[in-house]
Amino acid sequence: MIFSIFKKEIFQYLNTASGYISMVVFFVATWLFCWVFPSTNFFEYGYAEMGTFFEIAPYIFLFLVPALTMRLFSEEFRLGTIELLVTKPIGDFNIIIGKYLSAWFLVLLAILLTFCFFTSMYQLTYPIGNIDISGIMGSYLGLWLLGGVFCAIGVFASSTTDNQIIAFILSFVLSFILYDGISRIAEIESIGANFSYFLQNFSLNSHFQSLGRGVIDSRDLVYFLSIIFFFLYLTRISLKLRKL
Repeated sequence: MIFSIFKKEIFQYLNTASGYISMVVFFVATWLFCWVFPSTNFFEYGYAEMGTFFEIAPYIFLFLVPALTMRLFSEEFRLGTIELLVTKPIGDFNIIIGKYLSAWFLVLLAILLTFCFFTSMYQLTYPIGNIDISGIMGSYLGLWLLGGVFCAIGVFASSTTDNQIIAFILSFVLSFILYDGISRIAEIESIGANFSYFLQNFSLNSHFQSLGRGVIDSRDLVYFLSIIFFFLYLTRISLKLRKL
C-alpha cells in the first residue's frame, strides 16, 4: 500500500516539470556557489574541502523542499480527492509515509546529482584522493537526513491547509526555526550557558555539523529520526482533526 502511494507520487512529480525543475535548481544553484562565484568557490580556499557546498545546500533546501511538499495534501484537499483516498483500506499512516517517502526520494536524487562535485574534487587534489572522504560522506548523510526532516515538516504543513502558498510558508518558517533560528538564539549571551547548551543540542544545525566531522554518532541519527517521526505523527493528528 505504501509503495502504491509512493509510486503514484513519484510519477506525478516526474510527469510534471516541478520535480525536474527542483532538482535542476538545486544542482545549478550549488554549482554556481561552489564553482563559479568568486567569493565562495572551492578554489578560494586553496585546499580540498567541500565546506561551501554543505553550508549553502541546507539554505537552498529551506526553499526547495517546501516547494516540493506543499502540494502533497493541500492539492488533495483543494480537489476533494482526499475523501476518496482516506476511504480506501490503506490507513492514514500508510498514506502519509508513501507521500513522505516520495518527497524524500526526490531529495536523495537531487543530492546524488551533486556527487560529481565530490568526484571532481577528488581528482583535482594532489596527490589524487587527498581529501577528507569520511567528513564529506558524513556531511552527505547529514544533508540527506536534514532533507528528510524538512520533508516531514513540509508534509505536516501541507496537511494543515488546502492553500499551497500557506503550506509553503509554514514549512519554510518551521524548517528555518529548527535549522537556523534555534542556533542563533543559543548564541545570545544573556540566556545563560546551560540554556544555550540545551538549545544548541536541539538545533538541526548542530547535529548536521556533528555528522560532518566524519564520525557517525547514534545520538545524531536518533535525533534526526525522532524529529521526522514527530512531524509525521503531527500529520496524522492533523488529518484526523480534518475528518471531524
